[in-house]
Amino acid sequence: MTEPATSLACAGCGWSAPAGSLPFRCPQARPGDDIDHVLRRELDHGRVKFPTSRERNPFVRYRQLLHAYHAALGRGLSDADFITLVQRLDREVVRIDGQGFVITPFTPYDRLGARLGLAPGGLWVKDETGNVSGSHKARHLFGVMVGLAVMEACEVRLKPDPTTDVDATNVGAGFPGPRVGAGSRTSLAIASCGNAALAAAVVARGAGRELDVFVPTWADERVIARLGALGACLTTCPRDPHVAGDPCYHRFHDAVARGAIPFCCQGPDNGLTIEGGSTIAWEMIDAIGERAIDRLFVQVGGGALASACAQGFADAGKLGRIRRLPRLHAVQTEGGFPLKRAYDRVLARVVRRLSAELTFGPPYEKAADLVLAHADSPIIREELHYAATHRAEFMWPWETAPSSVATGILDDETYDWLAVVEGMLLSGGYPVVVSEDTLKAANTLALETTGVSVDHTGTAGLAGLMRAIEGEPRMRDETLAVIFTGAKRQ
Repeated sequence: MTEPATSLACAGCGWSAPAGSLPFRCPQARPGDDIDHVLRRELDHGRVKFPTSRERNPFVRYRQLLHAYHAALGRGLSDADFITLVQRLDREVVRIDGQGFVITPFTPYDRLGARLGLAPGGLWVKDETGNVSGSHKARHLFGVMVGLAVMEACEVRLKPDPTTDVDATNVGAGFPGPRVGAGSRTSLAIASCGNAALAAAVVARGAGRELDVFVPTWADERVIARLGALGACLTTCPRDPHVAGDPCYHRFHDAVARGAIPFCCQGPDNGLTIEGGSTIAWEMIDAIGERAIDRLFVQVGGGALASACAQGFADAGKLGRIRRLPRLHAVQTEGGFPLKRAYDRVLARVVRRLSAELTFGPPYEKAADLVLAHADSPIIREELHYAATHRAEFMWPWETAPSSVATGILDDETYDWLAVVEGMLLSGGYPVVVSEDTLKAANTLALETTGVSVDHTGTAGLAGLMRAIEGEPRMRDETLAVIFTGAKRQ
């Protein structure tokens, strides 16, 4: 086994995964230990270059940035083997969903930009509504499935007995060792109200996997019908007023504890889910060319999309593909904004140490600029480490059931909160909380000016841009970007 060019380590406790392994989460995570255990992929930047391929499938084009790819090479698979594996899975997704994974559009929308007072070329939109199952979520789940397929392929080569259990270190550290060899298929599990569940069901069906989906009582009937048609096993989870947090997420954890594979879009439960989403950032970089994106507005529920974008742009920066990071703005609703609450607490600690005179609350411009100017300061790393090891001081479930027209970002907690907070701090960004009126206005404006059939969740990033630009006019002279993700379901 050769040493791979990627590695996995826990951002909370520092545990490092064995070279070439594909664990889902940190094995040192324990209930109530107050540490934010999230496995993150790190690149050996001396051995990896930003891809220049023009392949249409992002998981083929950007394979050299994927941990699953380097784990495959380290265990004896060839580059051609990995491409064949991805293409085979993709063909099955096409068979189920009618489309596979291709580079999605990222283009300027001048008519929409003009309505916001922006110059031509000032607003770029990444359109994910035409992606597999109608949103970006399938990217996360396909990335996980590629990792599972790599483990199966390597297991067949390395252990001729297909019924032999795979070591838990290589499969899902911290969980019972599920059997993923050719002789047994462990079921997958996810908690979701819509797009993530649909994406999981499509990818799981294409891979021939059983999927358990835990859904809220208010889930869209059309989503429920489609999940049933895809063969998913559904469990409806009513909210218990005496138990904090999302009941679907609690039931999902129960399933994982019984041995199910966490086939989800939450980094703490499956770190492999993040890099599949990072393909969005890499595609944006390729599409815009040498032009720099000044700000990126990303809608946030559980936080995986924003975390993936932050990691993707950070990778490109470290590899010399971009000169600076876009300022990352995480957008939440007035119906529930646990991420903004956590950001305020981290920012307060950082600003107090950097400047005794500067206030740290909204408006954030001066504080964000101060932190950006000290992005290399050990103070920021020290405070992020403090937050990672004192989670309860920064992130806890929203006290009441979140409510919004943007149903896809109503997570009780922002599970990937720390990576998103870090992404905002190091890029000079900050969170934006929007009203229901702004969410509705953004969706109406998008439908009127772009021709993209996108739902309220999918235009929540645009709502954040509209809200932020009111308080920071300098944005009108910058290049701004949003992601439309979540097709309006007829």
